[in-house]
Amino acid sequence: MLFQLVSLVGAAMILVAYAANQQNRLGREHVSYNLLNLVGSALLAWVAVIDHRVGFIVLEGSWALLSIQPLIAAYRLRAAKR
Repeated sequence: MLFQLVSLVGAAMILVAYAANQQNRLGREHVSYNLLNLVGSALLAWVAVIDHRVGFIVLEGSWALLSIQPLIAAYRLRAAKR
């Protein structure tokens, strides 16, 4: 039951980011967009690891990793402005 709840929260986070992007509310560079994708996909990857679903581990793990680079770029930009 807990894993189902965690996976639903993760999926909801990714879908919220996607919907906001489609409606031009959050761009791909926006910190919130990438945080939603990172946390959502990390939750789904965690559930996939527990459930031994290799395909989903690769998919969600990659999704999470791809969300990190824009967050680092945003952090560096913010730090450079100080």
